[in-house]
Amino acid sequence: MATLAAALLAGTGLTVAAAPAAHAAASDAVAKLPISSYSALAVDNVHQRVFVADSNVGYYLNSGTIAVYNFEGERLTTLVTNQAHVSGLAVSADGSKLYAGLRDRIEAYDTVTYQRTTVASIGTDYCGREVAQSSGQLYFTVPYASSVSQCATSETHLAGLVNGAYTSTGWNDYGDLLLESGTGDRMLMGQPLNTKAANPFLAVYDTGNGALVRGAARRFADDAGNGALNLKDLALSADGSKVAVADATAGTRLLNTGDLSDAATGYQPLPDGSTASAVAFSGDGKYIARGSAATGSVPDLLVQPADPGDSTTPLEFVFEGSLDGDRVVPRGMEWSADGSRLFAVTTNAAGGQYWLHIIKPPAIQYDARFTGGLAHSPGQAVAGEPLAVRGRLEHDGPAPAEPLKVRATRTDAAGTHDLGTATVKADGTFTVLDEPDLVGEATYTVSYLGDLTHRPATDVTHTVAVGKAPTSIALTAPEEASMSGGIEITGTFTAQGKALPERAVLKVVREDRLGTGALSSVTVAADGTFTINDVPRTRREVTYTVSWPGDDLHEGSTASAEVYVRR
Repeated sequence: MATLAAALLAGTGLTVAAAPAAHAAASDAVAKLPISSYSALAVDNVHQRVFVADSNVGYYLNSGTIAVYNFEGERLTTLVTNQAHVSGLAVSADGSKLYAGLRDRIEAYDTVTYQRTTVASIGTDYCGREVAQSSGQLYFTVPYASSVSQCATSETHLAGLVNGAYTSTGWNDYGDLLLESGTGDRMLMGQPLNTKAANPFLAVYDTGNGALVRGAARRFADDAGNGALNLKDLALSADGSKVAVADATAGTRLLNTGDLSDAATGYQPLPDGSTASAVAFSGDGKYIARGSAATGSVPDLLVQPADPGDSTTPLEFVFEGSLDGDRVVPRGMEWSADGSRLFAVTTNAAGGQYWLHIIKPPAIQYDARFTGGLAHSPGQAVAGEPLAVRGRLEHDGPAPAEPLKVRATRTDAAGTHDLGTATVKADGTFTVLDEPDLVGEATYTVSYLGDLTHRPATDVTHTVAVGKAPTSIALTAPEEASMSGGIEITGTFTAQGKALPERAVLKVVREDRLGTGALSSVTVAADGTFTINDVPRTRREVTYTVSWPGDDLHEGSTASAEVYVRR
């Protein structure tokens, strides 16, 4: 069993292993979201509801949606905002209201009945707006753009619904400004990188007493213009003392809220090959989740102690494929208030499909490993014929409730091909079935990405030399024939492996005492048979040789028959 260190998340049963981390693709529940674009995520801890917004801003009269789920991942309803794309979401502190930023207004939904009321009418927005509630007041962004193409660089104002009245705060800048509220009457506003903001800002606001007072602010580029903020998400720690920023260039920045200076100790870098996209602190302040965009077996999500000085190894999660998505979306994570669940939205590489993951990290994760390498049969692999690659996966801890599965790929001259998954039997053995279709080396890679209770295993590879498929020619000829009666030879051509694109054409050569010469070629019938008819030109032994030269995937073959010819 792997060595474990107790790093218990109070009241949640979350323990993070101190053994070397690996890649655990794990979720208690995954829901395929009924959306085509993502804009916001909000959590109602009182009624245990999760709200996911689809902005659908491709056309200004598009209707947005808000998909509503419970904490178990069951979809309860979908709220449709007729001819008004929905962007920002925020839940009131008492959980009674869900606020949604629409194209021309702010609406409030009762979180039990889903009845809606308009709480503020605003100038038309083509881009989507952020919404945040802080100190009992509602704040939202108001972009000024006449088309969707202007959204990335539009002038955006910060407004509020303060004491029930629409209020312009006077703060504005370019781009899709991000808002994030936190404890202690604090709210963050950050600016994404865009062509009108080469050195974006991050600012902290005090929202107490119905006022909005800016505190610390920072721009990150040096005098040479290097190091500018590339903001994807931002979060306040539970005690309000720290700000975590998902920076697509720098990774996870950890800052002191008071002056936005770099914290004395930061988080370890994200795994190589991942780009920061989201960040969220757990409600009790003990843990942080760091989401990213990554490919293959590179982790897309780390869950670790919020204290950067705690060296406990993070739990790592990999999302890969059509059942999980491929990466965590920007602004795509929220915790439940008690820290028992992390809600994460993922998308595929194309960005057109979305998934909601409801993650309850396990109390313990056990090690897994491949043993004995891989083997294949038959010993001589040929193009176009079945090939079995076999191996064994061992794991520590108790037997899993469901059989483990491994994923396999084949890499050949044409690239890398996904072979899907194979089930691991009770004795740990598994078989990957394939049919290689190119001659040459084929390298098989088998991965175990882990599950809720097992860490992944280091990938194992096996290279196979794939040869051409054999062919054969069988001839049936008479022992003797006469010059006057002629000769008829029948035969069968057989090709293993991949079917020939066209019927084989066979070369026929006759050899007698007068010399050697080619006869007319014969085309093999659909059933593999063929017939050769000849009138011999001389007596005695005549040898007929039939051959096929082969192609890119098949070996050539030849056969001969000898006939004694009489007058």
